[in-house]
Amino acid sequence: MNGYERMMMAATRGEPDRVPVWELIINRPVIEALCPELVTPDRRSRYERGSQGGFLLQADFIEQEDLDGITVFEDGRVEWLDQRTFRDEWRITWQVAPSGIPYCVGHPIRTESDLDGYAAPDPDADHRLESLEMAVDRFKGKRGIVFLSHDAFEFSHYLRGMENLLMDYALNPGFAQRVARIVMDYKRRVLERAAETGADILCTGDDYAHNRAPIMSPEHFERFVLPYLKEAVQVARAAGLPFMKHTDGCLWPILDMIVETGIDVLDPIEPVAGMDIGRVKEAYGDRIALAGNVDCSHVLPHGTPEDVVEAVKETLAKGGVGGGLILASSNSIHPAVKPENYRAMVEAAREHGRYPLDPDMVEQYRRKDYAAPYRQQRLA
Repeated sequence: MNGYERMMMAATRGEPDRVPVWELIINRPVIEALCPELVTPDRRSRYERGSQGGFLLQADFIEQEDLDGITVFEDGRVEWLDQRTFRDEWRITWQVAPSGIPYCVGHPIRTESDLDGYAAPDPDADHRLESLEMAVDRFKGKRGIVFLSHDAFEFSHYLRGMENLLMDYALNPGFAQRVARIVMDYKRRVLERAAETGADILCTGDDYAHNRAPIMSPEHFERFVLPYLKEAVQVARAAGLPFMKHTDGCLWPILDMIVETGIDVLDPIEPVAGMDIGRVKEAYGDRIALAGNVDCSHVLPHGTPEDVVEAVKETLAKGGVGGGLILASSNSIHPAVKPENYRAMVEAAREHGRYPLDPDMVEQYRRKDYAAPYRQQRLA
């Protein structure tokens, strides 16, 4: 089987020849450390031409490492305000940290009058899906192409600020819903276009929770977030594509609602947040596939390759029996991940993730809990 076949079979709860390996995001420092040949002067010049430089680097890495899937983002244009700060098409202001990761620092909708005169970017802009078009040309039918967009929550708090948005839920619900409607109308259209362009799996990346609980009450989630997630799932349904929901954190209080929207895959099932993949598999494995959940907050940045192999074996034993597992980290391969640990994760998945899974490995590891010490540290 090739990567595309593995990804699609696993995403629909099937059992491929081996557990596919994919990642939501692989940040540049890890790529450069593992594959320095990809950042020669000639290649660096190629990556830095145009807005698709990040995609090209990631695509070259995924091809060289022979990963089963690739994540593609929608393309946007930005206005640089200084060397570290830019404003995007939503008029949201971002600052780039030394790690290279941008963080939201400015919110354009502060009052209802700001919203009255606000318009979202054009979802049909010609440049919006240029990276996806390149991915389809290069990988269609060979590797699973996961298109990452959003439902309404994440861009609502980028536009309003997190504290303001959560206060809106309690004190000005109509305002919150107006903001969400603007976001979702845009995101729904981009998802529709991505399906038409050739994405294999549609994904939204809004994070709903932190390590101990969801960011909002289940009642607020049901009223202000869930309807827009349902809309995103419906786009995938209409296109005949699997839908993946990415959200970090402890999801137990809202997980029934998330699964009932009809999602096909849940990512990344964060073990340090109490999301034991075996428990999720037992409760929901007849309805959804799973992606994750090798810890990227402690094991991948600070552990040894041997620690990583243990985490991979446990993930396979708990989440991979019978199929329906895509192996990935518990969030992303961020700049603090040790490159050698990421390589160990991929190699261990390929060695130990072949079907049928080793029954001795399954029996040995399905009762383990490698994340318990890290979880206790977080809760202390």
